[in-house]
Amino acid sequence: MFKKTILGLQMLFVAFGATVLVPILIGIDPAVALFTAGAGTLFFHFITRGKVPVFLGSSFVFIAPILEATSRYGLSGTFGSFVVIGFFFLLISFIVKKKGLSFIQRIFPPIIIGPVIMIIGLSLAGVAVDMANTDWLLALITLMCAVVIVIFGKKTIKLLPIIGSVLITYVFAIFLNKVDFSALTTASWLSVPNFVVPSFSIGAILFMLPVAIAPLIEHIGDIYAISKATKKNYIKNPGIHRTIFGDGIAILFGGLIGGPPVTTYSEVTGAIVLTKQKDPSILRIAAIFAILIAFIGKISGFLQTIPEAILGGTMFLLFGMITVVGIKSITDSKTNLDNTKNMVIVAIMLTIGVGGAIITYGSFSLYGVGLAAIVGIILNLVLPNN
Repeated sequence: MFKKTILGLQMLFVAFGATVLVPILIGIDPAVALFTAGAGTLFFHFITRGKVPVFLGSSFVFIAPILEATSRYGLSGTFGSFVVIGFFFLLISFIVKKKGLSFIQRIFPPIIIGPVIMIIGLSLAGVAVDMANTDWLLALITLMCAVVIVIFGKKTIKLLPIIGSVLITYVFAIFLNKVDFSALTTASWLSVPNFVVPSFSIGAILFMLPVAIAPLIEHIGDIYAISKATKKNYIKNPGIHRTIFGDGIAILFGGLIGGPPVTTYSEVTGAIVLTKQKDPSILRIAAIFAILIAFIGKISGFLQTIPEAILGGTMFLLFGMITVVGIKSITDSKTNLDNTKNMVIVAIMLTIGVGGAIITYGSFSLYGVGLAAIVGIILNLVLPNN
């Protein structure tokens, strides 16, 4: 049991940086994200009968849409849209159970998913630059550390470019007297996370719902990757419909208490491949630790002392990598970009998503990645293949 406890802490450490980074960037209490990640993981394991070794963490895909939705509909309205996204996942799980994965693959092929992910990454570029502008020295040091860890890191260290680069630069910033410790000193040792009650806005829901397409497809890819790493077919047992349902319940629960959407975590999948630790109970131990840590106020206070420029430095790599993942999803699927139909779809989606196109009717508006995704789906269904 002691060995499993240590391995559980290691898995949480792998997921910790990214899990708390998302709430810091969107302006919510990181303790809430830790709590929803832990609770969501336990819900997932219960629904999937404890068979799949995954940890659910905050999804980077939602950062840019959350920032935009919050500015227009408020944080509470944005949380309400997460509840609806959770129900969307549940609906998809029922469809997959009845129709199989072919339905999802027909509506959301790589030619749609790729540009959606690319738009999310590209739309975040300005956020990274603005954060780095507060102190370019710290931002560049963080970026260089992250690149070195990614390129030269070994085994588990290679999976920690975010938390590793942040910690190294944080120590450097302390010596330069650039860290404000007031949030840490005023925080109590034990505290309840700042849970938020959601409200429901049709505008926020219609804006955020198309964004859910990308993490849904990413989830399916993660389950395939975990199946390959563990040499067990989780697609059939417990079933991909159960894993999607588990993700949906976790997202729904997070929205109800003011946490970011949590989905299956690629970093943890990589850690499982490297460490050869395939026991799902290890991930449940990591989830319990995440819940316990959420009630330690000093940890939340410490996270709030990280200079904005340090976070901006990690974003230079991270947001760019999101765009690369979108490109890779197209190339890996061997989608033919010489095909005129495919060229038209990608071109129009990128222009709409990055260019800031918007459709407004009264108080309703649709724009950004949501508008681009809907237009891409329609074009893919109506345009001829030749």
